[in-house]
Amino acid sequence: MALNAFVTGASRGLGLAFVRALLRRDDVGLVLAAARGAATSPALSDLAAAHGPRLGRIPLDVTDEGSVAEAARAAAELAPRLHLVLSAAGVLHDEAAGLRPEKRLEDVSAGSLQRAFAVNAIGPLLVAKHLWPRLRHDERAVLAHVSARVGSIADNRLGGWYAYRASKAAQNQATRTLALELRRRAPNVIVVALHPGTVDTDLSRPFQRGVDPAKLLAPERAAERLLAVIDSLQPDESGTFWDGERRAVPW
Repeated sequence: MALNAFVTGASRGLGLAFVRALLRRDDVGLVLAAARGAATSPALSDLAAAHGPRLGRIPLDVTDEGSVAEAARAAAELAPRLHLVLSAAGVLHDEAAGLRPEKRLEDVSAGSLQRAFAVNAIGPLLVAKHLWPRLRHDERAVLAHVSARVGSIADNRLGGWYAYRASKAAQNQATRTLALELRRRAPNVIVVALHPGTVDTDLSRPFQRGVDPAKLLAPERAAERLLAVIDSLQPDESGTFWDGERRAVPW
């Protein structure tokens, strides 16, 4: 059985690494790479030239529900059934929007909070809303949200980073809630939150100074680790939160 996958944030960073890793697999038939710049990304263009019809490129802005709905319609035309939806789009800093991790309460702004929640919390839930019918069938399927350990309330020991922490915590709550609903409506679907670790991408690059080089992961390595976790998941593990070493992360 050939698997069909849909990946958001697919034009760069970890999302792009997921696309590359999936295209290397013999058990994957079609990879749908969704991103705002899906049609113009040089990296995706190179992959399309190499893999032909195995790669579909779909424009998607996760902060615009109309765009999400249109992307879902495009996905349905290419793949009536999906076996993996990977929400990898995320934002930690955006200088153009004035978004950067807050060191103290005085740094908090409504605009930064709104931007972080729109991408990190609301976006994945909208993607799930419009794509879950493609996952509801009689084969195993996984809906995976790339989260972050800093979104864990139980694991928060340093404070700061209000917008990113809170938006990822909200994403985690939505993931858990979605798992409970789909357990009834689509029991073949496993819903999970994933912590990739510190990945050497544009998202984390400004904040890598204190990171042990041995713990800084190349995007390709992080993607392969998380895909291995996804492959190992059992139905009764829907609604859980894992890191790349298959260790449970506290909510």
